[in-house]
Amino acid sequence: MSIQDNYSKIKQETPKEVQLVVVSKKQSIEKIKEVYDLGHRHFGENKVQELLSKKDELPSDIHWHIIGHLQTNKVKYIIPFVELIHSVDSLKLLKEIQNQAKKIDRKVNCLLQVKVAQEESKYGLNEEEITQVVEQINQNKFPNVQVKGIMGMATFTDNKEQIKQEFLELNSIYNKYKNELNFEFLSMGMSGDYLQAIECGSTMIRVGSSIFAE
Repeated sequence: MSIQDNYSKIKQETPKEVQLVVVSKKQSIEKIKEVYDLGHRHFGENKVQELLSKKDELPSDIHWHIIGHLQTNKVKYIIPFVELIHSVDSLKLLKEIQNQAKKIDRKVNCLLQVKVAQEESKYGLNEEEITQVVEQINQNKFPNVQVKGIMGMATFTDNKEQIKQEFLELNSIYNKYKNELNFEFLSMGMSGDYLQAIECGSTMIRVGSSIFAE
């Protein structure tokens, strides 16, 4: 199937209230442009370096999302333009985003990345750390940061029941703080499990290979 066919299929399967972020990591400018020409504007990149190299070659009305692990020393490069940072996985990173956003008097949208997956390689906050972060948000320690919700990844496994339980755990954490912090986004679900994520309450999915694999 073509990129257009893949994209149309996913758009049809995605309820209107769920935001699709097209993951463009490792994709060529031409392929990204193909999705852009279908009317799509939200794209996600894993690495700051790759995002910066693509940004200037693509239309300026693209809303860029950072979805991969973000190092504190790279924060300053994306603060002026990033639409949403999905991967705030430590208090240290949140503090750096605040510092850099304050310098240019911008309010930056972020999601707290929560670890529910079993793999050691996955990043994210545990429950105790989430509580700490929420306390500091409530004390207005991050006036230049708008925490808009929760992001997480399920374990990479064929066990659908395990994936479902992990998504429901993320949903439960999202709902616990939703009213207190005016959350909008529960970012969960990727190419292999986005339909299951939507069933479990996801409001934002991150899909790449299912669109670009021709």
